[in-house]
Amino acid sequence: MSTETSGQQGAPAPATRKTDDERLHEMGYAQELLRNMGGFSNFAVSFTIVSILSGCLTLYLFGMNTGGPIAMNIGWPLVGIMTLIVGLAMAEVCSSYPTAGGLYYWSARLAKNNGPAWSWFTGWFNLIGQIGVTAGIDFGLAFFATALLNLLFGFPTSPGWVITVLGFMLFLHALLNTFGVRLVAFLNDVSVYWHIIGVLIIVGALWLIPDQHQSASFVFTKFVNNTGWGSSLYVFLLGLLLAQYTFTGYDASAHMTEETRNADTTGPWGIVMSILVSLIAGWILLIGVTSAIQSYGGALESSTGVPPAQIFIDAVGRTLAEFLLVIVVGAQFFCGMSSVTANSRMIYAFSRDGALPGSRLWHRINPRTRTPTNSIWLAAGGAFVLAFPYLWSPVAYFAVTSIAVIGLYIAYVIPVYLRLKAGDQFERGPWHLGRWSKPIGVIAVTWVVFISILFMLPQVSPVTIETFNYAPVAVLVVLLFAGVWWVASARKWYKGPKVQGTAEELEAIEKELTKVPG
Repeated sequence: MSTETSGQQGAPAPATRKTDDERLHEMGYAQELLRNMGGFSNFAVSFTIVSILSGCLTLYLFGMNTGGPIAMNIGWPLVGIMTLIVGLAMAEVCSSYPTAGGLYYWSARLAKNNGPAWSWFTGWFNLIGQIGVTAGIDFGLAFFATALLNLLFGFPTSPGWVITVLGFMLFLHALLNTFGVRLVAFLNDVSVYWHIIGVLIIVGALWLIPDQHQSASFVFTKFVNNTGWGSSLYVFLLGLLLAQYTFTGYDASAHMTEETRNADTTGPWGIVMSILVSLIAGWILLIGVTSAIQSYGGALESSTGVPPAQIFIDAVGRTLAEFLLVIVVGAQFFCGMSSVTANSRMIYAFSRDGALPGSRLWHRINPRTRTPTNSIWLAAGGAFVLAFPYLWSPVAYFAVTSIAVIGLYIAYVIPVYLRLKAGDQFERGPWHLGRWSKPIGVIAVTWVVFISILFMLPQVSPVTIETFNYAPVAVLVVLLFAGVWWVASARKWYKGPKVQGTAEELEAIEKELTKVPG
């Protein structure tokens, strides 16, 4: 990787470094959002959304049934390395186009032909993936919060109560993003330390306190198949969902670039570092939890509804287990809060370009907080709707995570594919991959095609109305909706990302916003 601005292959980057506002004006946008985020904070948003204490532990039940320890602890570094390759390819494009629109804007600029169509479908896949991630994160938070409340107060863990807690958490996250802008930024920074220190505390307790641990052979080679499928390879591959779902949401660094200083370098580094740090810390966490299992069957049948809670109890005792759960729930709360932030910025940008029904409403900026308030509530509401089928479908959570992975990764890889097609015509930013750009891009596209097919397949046999993986249905509905709307109407008026005005008009918009007291 390089951050040089000269001596590149292909079209040269500008000889002099331009300011963030100049870069944004070149892309046709005014500086409407408040740009006060540093590089660490940009990284913190993505790292918080990836949240190893959310994805790893909330899908741990799925991993225990679908491949077991080998799928989790061998699958994690495998998926992590492939995700890092995808992230590197995305980061290079982010450096060229640091805007809140992110993926769909990149597609519009990179496509030689039919730019608006590429942009349109990228945006809609990104939207369903973002909503799926937000739903999945707060879903997991609801599972662990009810488990903690169950231990402390005997709180019920039935689907109705899980959905109630989920709705309450989404409401809190929307409220924080609406009125606590500075608090959200501060909590994002705190979240990084919370996650890292939390993992060290959890793994340290699980390693030092129990009298016995599982062997290395168990942790890395034990295979468990409770899916009903006969093929061990198929089950192992399905088990990769735990890791692949956890490694989502790092595009948040791109969506936050209009609020980040030196965005054309800090945005790309935010993407890459959030994946790399999560890969290392997440593997340590998974190995630590798996090695502390005292009773595999007991963890699966836990009355708390979440196996990690039972693993904690069996390994370190109930009192300390409750403390460890507080750490996990806190991390998941930070994660959901950041996901609503990133999701709302994507909605804001997509509606700014007129691509959503009611775009004027969702694009509206609160002049006092300089945040897209309406988009925040749409993000939270959409996530609740996506999770609601859990009331009658026990596999709804796993379907939601599949939707998140498929939607986001299709949106991730479309601009990477278009960047490959552009070849030397691609105008590199100051952060680029040099001669490694093409091989990294090819591997990234191949991997995403593979996992997009994989996670649409049935996860449990026999397939019934209760066990049906409705991920392909949700993705198909979005594809049909966006496709029919495109053919019937949008192709006539959606021309890709809009230009808000001339340089003078953009400055006038910015001056008007600064008149409102903060």
